Amino acid sequence: MSIYIAREATKLWRKVGAETTVELQLLFENWRLLLAGLVFQYVHGLAARGVHYLHRPGPILQDLGFMALPELGKDKSYLSETVFTSIFLTFVLWSFHPFIYHSKRFYTVLLWRRVLAFLVASQFLRIITFYSTQLPGPNYHCREGSKLATLPPPNNVLEVLLINFPRGILFGCGDLIFSSHMIFTLVFVRTYHKYGSKRLIKLFAWLMAIMQSLLIIASRKHYSVDVVVAWYTVNLVVFFIDKNLPEMPDRTSGSSLLPVSAKDKDDRSEEEVHKPEKDSKLKEELHKLLNGNTVDSTDRRQRGQMNGKLGEDMNHALNDANPNGT
Repeated sequence: MSIYIAREATKLWRKVGAETTVELQLLFENWRLLLAGLVFQYVHGLAARGVHYLHRPGPILQDLGFMALPELGKDKSYLSETVFTSIFLTFVLWSFHPFIYHSKRFYTVLLWRRVLAFLVASQFLRIITFYSTQLPGPNYHCREGSKLATLPPPNNVLEVLLINFPRGILFGCGDLIFSSHMIFTLVFVRTYHKYGSKRLIKLFAWLMAIMQSLLIIASRKHYSVDVVVAWYTVNLVVFFIDKNLPEMPDRTSGSSLLPVSAKDKDDRSEEEVHKPEKDSKLKEELHKLLNGNTVDSTDRRQRGQMNGKLGEDMNHALNDANPNGT
């Protein structure tokens, strides 16, 4: 049993090492795009922090979702964040599963390059939208009478740039249309729907997205319009961007390594060009071998001579053993 575990552990370590080598090569090629996507996450947080200075509390607007869904209250408002955190962490862990499991349909670096492109485009539209019109926030800390509803003018630039993380993110006001939580949720769910392999998990992921939408409204973190606009905006953004991006190579075909250099790509293309010719020659050689024939006529002639000489030697040996011919 211990020998089996050691052997499997060695295989797993080799796979992780090989996968890491390939992903690092892809990271060196795409680090600028990935870094730009990560930097924009900070820009998005900075914009959300800035609009909080412009927020003015007021009466909560009439909302159909608020009429249909009972308010969870402060003691149960954590349910929305719990569902979102589970979706976020599950997707992140799944995106790195090719390092361990054999079912590797994508490269992690290329997957996150697409995900960040979807997030940046959606967040850019979100920034434009919530700066266009500031609505009175329906969340508990954004209502009239709350000390957090309005921020005093900043004392210095550093106070704005640091965005009071993470308190400034959790207790922000004014960044309503459309929901940032739904941007991440829908991008993650759509990405798994395309590159995931389990149909049941895909269905469960969409159910989680619907549950997340209802919990956001029930916890009064957003108006219903914030969630509705997120559903069609994010889906349209992902559809059009994904359509214009080059498709990722499907790793289920059996090729475990992606050609990352020009030489490798040229060698791969040349090999694909001559592949039919090589396959036909291989089949011909295999057919001849199965019929007892060799490929080269010289080999056939030499083999015939060896067979004749062997028969002649056998006759001499028999005559020596029987001098009278009996």
